[in-house]
Amino acid sequence: MLRNIIVTMKVTPKPEEIVFDPVTKTVDRSKASNEINPADKNALETALQLKDKYGGKVIVVSMGPPFWEPFIKLAIAMGADDAILISDRALAGSDTLPTSLALAKAISKIGDYDIILTGEESSDGGTGQVPPGIAAWLGIPHVTFASQIEMMEKGRARVKRTIKGGYEILEVETPFLASIELGCNTPRFPDFRRKRWAEREFKLKVWTLADLGLSPEEVGFKGSATTVETLIERKPPERLKRKITGPPEDIAEELARILKSLI
Repeated sequence: MLRNIIVTMKVTPKPEEIVFDPVTKTVDRSKASNEINPADKNALETALQLKDKYGGKVIVVSMGPPFWEPFIKLAIAMGADDAILISDRALAGSDTLPTSLALAKAISKIGDYDIILTGEESSDGGTGQVPPGIAAWLGIPHVTFASQIEMMEKGRARVKRTIKGGYEILEVETPFLASIELGCNTPRFPDFRRKRWAEREFKLKVWTLADLGLSPEEVGFKGSATTVETLIERKPPERLKRKITGPPEDIAEELARILKSLI
């Protein structure tokens, strides 16, 4: 019987709509539509499957602005039992170091966890640094690019993780953290009755820095280990476009000639 299964969740702007603020050198979300980070939905589905098989309680932990609440309630509609949003203006500009610290502090405050699940990385940052960072702050083992988790006896789990050219099977003791591989499962649809309940009645817990025992100096730009000095726009390479016209036989001959010259 599992206890708490913690799932970290981030709301990210759609990659094709990302714009960077040239002044603050951060992502400008104001003009982009948002979504639950795709890999985090795979992590949530993994948690729900573990709950269905081994029991326990699924708790979503997120760090972001208040407008993330509807997305978090969507996770509740999918089957999560509870959710906490870490939200404080001082967190703005946090890189992966204070982000992992704040999430680790929240998870410690929740306590009684056996498994922490995250997405392998976020679609807007793509560093993959937050999951191992959380594990390091908590002093627990972690497994990256996990695709399957099976519980064993005596508080141990068997985890399948993807590696170059194949996969490997690891055995790990609880509590542990696993970052879940993007696309390793199909996230379930929200239950519409539960969605209506979540929208009307679910009370999202919001924790500030004070609730976590953190100071403004430990987070945000001040607590970050990295800074962005310059933004350079790289234009994608232009593709050679060429239109061939004429009778089918001439088109085929010209196409063959072009392909032959490229080989």
